[in-house]
Amino acid sequence: MQKHADGEPDINKTAKSKNKFISYIGLAAFSLIVFGMGWLLGGGSVQLSQYGAVGSNQQLPDKLDYATIDTMYTSLRDNFDGQLSEEQLLEGLKQGLAKAAGDPYTEYFNPDAASEFTNEINGVFEGIGAQLGKDTDNNIIIVSPIAGFPAEKAGLKPKDIIAEIDGESAYDLTISEAVDRIRGEKGTTVKLTVIRDSKPLEFTIERATIDIPSVETTIEDGIGVIKISRFGDDTVMLARQAAKELKASNVQGIILDLRGNPGGYLDGAVDIASLWLPSGTTILTERRDNVVIDTKKARGDAPLKGIKTVVLIDEGSASASEILAGALKDNDAARLVGQKSFGKGSVQQPINLKDGGILKVTVARWFTPAGKNIDKEGITPDELVGITTDDIAAERDPQLDAARESLK
Repeated sequence: MQKHADGEPDINKTAKSKNKFISYIGLAAFSLIVFGMGWLLGGGSVQLSQYGAVGSNQQLPDKLDYATIDTMYTSLRDNFDGQLSEEQLLEGLKQGLAKAAGDPYTEYFNPDAASEFTNEINGVFEGIGAQLGKDTDNNIIIVSPIAGFPAEKAGLKPKDIIAEIDGESAYDLTISEAVDRIRGEKGTTVKLTVIRDSKPLEFTIERATIDIPSVETTIEDGIGVIKISRFGDDTVMLARQAAKELKASNVQGIILDLRGNPGGYLDGAVDIASLWLPSGTTILTERRDNVVIDTKKARGDAPLKGIKTVVLIDEGSASASEILAGALKDNDAARLVGQKSFGKGSVQQPINLKDGGILKVTVARWFTPAGKNIDKEGITPDELVGITTDDIAAERDPQLDAARESLK
């Protein structure tokens, strides 16, 4: 079972055999609304059964008393003026139990949503191409529109608050509920009303098939650029191939572009950090109730060690992206350029259920090698460089330019 540093994302959902998914993302929560993309996030090896009830949960009973629930069920069955189904009621109980945790990253996905969760973290879905999250006021927000897809082309920006979806209020929706309303078949449209700088804006966006390669590599003037858009199943393999290519080309410097990357499998972030960091180097620690339960360390021969590296981050860099950026920064393996990252410092574990559904539950908080949890704060780059709508319209990239300059 993979852990997520989830993204989350969100409309992103996934499960793997024994890894952690770090999804997901930190204003209150996030999901790739790639609007099809659930978000998911992270990788690892923690199973909830190995922990059991810990800390503040030790006082909970082994089993809940369902007497009042049975009474409520009987009353509803005997008195409700309408059609109910057993499946519908059980679904509501599962969703309610997860929601009762009060954690935006702890969610139940029914079998259909669980299947989408698995597909979306690997970058193929139908939607608008954006990652969703929540802010501290429980508003649904845009974490990051994905470059080149409908959400970005329409003009959505990170931190836009989604007020309405197709004319209906988005307040108090879970991320999954918002994702369900926004995603849909390609060629259809969704109307979003967002709040930006206290002003309402309306967008009508045509959905499309979102198929994103997780790693892209270019070499120009002796500088290699590795762009990672998410941490999915194929990301580590592709990143290793990119490292091999750059090493063989004797590049003088590397730009690792994590802008707009909402996260994914935690183990993917660990393996990619290991391309720069010597075996045994601390990448992150995980804590529950402030007690360290796991330490992730670099593994392998660090083929990119010693090559001057700049990491690009922005408000859409979340979860596993922040783990990777924080590990390279704290271990003096890279300089960070761009804008402050999103700020998601929790780890989620997807648990496969017998009915084919998934419970995605927050199991820990992660800390950088320097001992910092970045939840709701993000990581501040060494060099702050913004990018404006005029820059985008003119196809300028001052952040990438600054990274290149830093490598000279």
